Amino acid sequence: QVQLVESGGGSVQAGGSLRLSCAASGNTYSRYYMGWFRQAPGKEREGVAVSDSDGLTVYADSVKGRFTVSEDNGKNTLYLQMTSLKPEDTAVYYCAAGGRVLSLNYLRYNYWGQGTQVTVSS
Repeated sequence: QVQLVESGGGSVQAGGSLRLSCAASGNTYSRYYMGWFRQAPGKEREGVAVSDSDGLTVYADSVKGRFTVSEDNGKNTLYLQMTSLKPEDTAVYYCAAGGRVLSLNYLRYNYWGQGTQVTVSS
């Protein structure tokens, strides 16, 4: 079992920045792939950025060049640095862990945080 707690969401104007954090606890953190996903009202959950413990990352095309995912293994924490935010980035952002493949497919992940709201106004 892995417990995940997100923080750092909020409201920001377009062009602004936010950093999300995901604190992991429980089972061996480093055994899992981890990532960030988001879900806007009325839309399916989608992968944003995922990472493995070696630093290999995969990003959704919509966030490439604007978002950066990173891990601090010593603190068991995953981060998502978001810059140049757009109104279409507005969603609940979730941290997830699990899977055997580094994938943006949310169905491959077993453990989820409670989510944190990110709202970008124009």
